[in-house]
Amino acid sequence: MQQLSAQDATFLHLESPRTPMHIGSLAIYDQSSAPDGHVTFKSILATTQERLGLARSFTERLVHVPLGLDHPYWVSDPDFDLEYHIRHIALPKPGDWRQLWIQVARLQSRPLDMDRPLWEFTVIEGLDNLDGVPAGAFGILAKVHHSAIDGVSGAEMTAAVHDLEPEAPPPDAPAPPSDVVPRDLELLARAGVNSVRQPFRMAPAIRETVPALRRWVETFQKDDVTLPAVPGRVPGTRFNTEVSPHRVVIGTRFDLDEVKSIKNMVEGATINDAILTICAGGLRRYLDYHGDLPEESMTAMAPISVRSDEEQAVAGNRVSAMVVRLRTDIVDDVERLGAIREATRGSKELTNAVGARLMTDYGSFIPAATAGLASRLATRIATNSSRPLVNCTITNVPGPQIPLYSAGAKLLDLYGTGPIVDGMGLIIPVFSYCGGITVSATSCREIMPDPERFIACVEESFEDLRAVARP
Repeated sequence: MQQLSAQDATFLHLESPRTPMHIGSLAIYDQSSAPDGHVTFKSILATTQERLGLARSFTERLVHVPLGLDHPYWVSDPDFDLEYHIRHIALPKPGDWRQLWIQVARLQSRPLDMDRPLWEFTVIEGLDNLDGVPAGAFGILAKVHHSAIDGVSGAEMTAAVHDLEPEAPPPDAPAPPSDVVPRDLELLARAGVNSVRQPFRMAPAIRETVPALRRWVETFQKDDVTLPAVPGRVPGTRFNTEVSPHRVVIGTRFDLDEVKSIKNMVEGATINDAILTICAGGLRRYLDYHGDLPEESMTAMAPISVRSDEEQAVAGNRVSAMVVRLRTDIVDDVERLGAIREATRGSKELTNAVGARLMTDYGSFIPAATAGLASRLATRIATNSSRPLVNCTITNVPGPQIPLYSAGAKLLDLYGTGPIVDGMGLIIPVFSYCGGITVSATSCREIMPDPERFIACVEESFEDLRAVARP
């Protein structure tokens, strides 16, 4: 039995019918590598069944402390039903990208059942007309609640259902964990013990605060560091309003080597800098088309893993974040890349000065009931403010550069999906895998009624940068 951290619980507090807080991915598979060139739904069930013990999130559900006096716990579900969690649908002909993204958006809009383990896989067949994908491909849309995983711990579930070769033997997986569901009295007793221990847990963070503040001031005083925008100076956009329950999801794929050639145009730039520049160019073009482009630079929140070596196998979230200026106020794409390179360097220096881990540690000291109210109040303030804290989220998760297989089928591409909340109605997940890099967007249908135009703007940004990068 494992208790949720304060950060994990925050994603439960933000859950509502309009803002389901699951993250996920759309995986596209080629069946031709599987035995007999075909993958059945039964084989997908069997593959997952034999690997349930490789990731705790598969079979654990929430147990809440009475009166919300402490954060909930994960316990193994005595009534676990695999066929409830893995569903099966098919697209009607012709089975093209537009149909697929519409179906993914509909599935992404539906909240998970909070009384069961917080994940679902939906197998989508009939993908016969996807440009760049062999006919007969199928997809799996994975949805997992953000309280259970972050980008790093989510890799545990991805690894659990994949192999390095098409006909790999079943893994030597342990049996899924088995817990006794605790009674309310035991949960209340644990809450009492935790409240007594809390002051002692604060000591290490308090000890680190003074030197962190000193480093923070020293960083601000550097002349060669471009610091991120501060609250009150971030422009409001169409993405920073109240969101509806209806989602749009869209994605595209780029060649990783070509993204590398783009980042090489500016000394010291990283692949992440290049991706931020491509996304910023897409945002600039999209908002300019709608007449909503602000004169000031937009900003993005970029999650940072603070997971220690000892926490690599721990479920839940171990993330902080840095804020990056996207320099959407710059017209020239290459000039924007250089400016973003300086912006990310400054954001990293400031984050390192304070300590990304320290920022998350302080959140764990807020009482559970107070944390819930604070989370909801923060989104309400962000919605009603003309000056949001950030404009969107861009999260970059590096993946393996070797082929993966599930039930014998080769994984072709992986596209990300993510949650949006009031005041921040756009998240752009980025995945790299096997020589490619995908850029996706999840937003609200009222905020982004034309997702095809948005992704076309991102592709145009990429093409303009690639044209300059090529000699």
